[in-house]
Amino acid sequence: MFLDIKGQVTPACSRSHISYSFHLEEPVSRLIIRFSYSPKRLEDEEQSQRLIMQSIDKYTAAEHREYAKAKWTAYLPLQNLITVSMDDPERHRGAGHRHDPEQVLTISEREASPGLVSGPLPAGWWRLTLSLHAIVTETCSYELQIEEGEGEGS
Repeated sequence: MFLDIKGQVTPACSRSHISYSFHLEEPVSRLIIRFSYSPKRLEDEEQSQRLIMQSIDKYTAAEHREYAKAKWTAYLPLQNLITVSMDDPERHRGAGHRHDPEQVLTISEREASPGLVSGPLPAGWWRLTLSLHAIVTETCSYELQIEEGEGEGS
């Protein structure tokens, strides 16, 4: 296993990135990236309403605020969103900007999960970046594992 990480983030981490580097001693034929986070949704409707109203005040033109606030439930449910991107020692290998809170992504020379780029998996320092687009719950826990896979399949 190249990485085995457990972490926790808060709303203060929204709109930021966390990068993890790992080293491949020699080229491999396939990488498997397992990533999950929870909770996905903010279940507290009162807290959701408070966050939605704050966002409407901040991002909506004054002449549209009253209408937006009257329709605040249209923005439910509020959800955490963390996405994954990958760089090898030579180039960017893509991004999996998915809303799924549980993901298994693969990269091999011939195939890759959608959003990622297939090709040789060279030795050297690789970097996986978590983009924390929105963290709306008090805390959000995540797990990340990267390991070598067998064969060429994706």
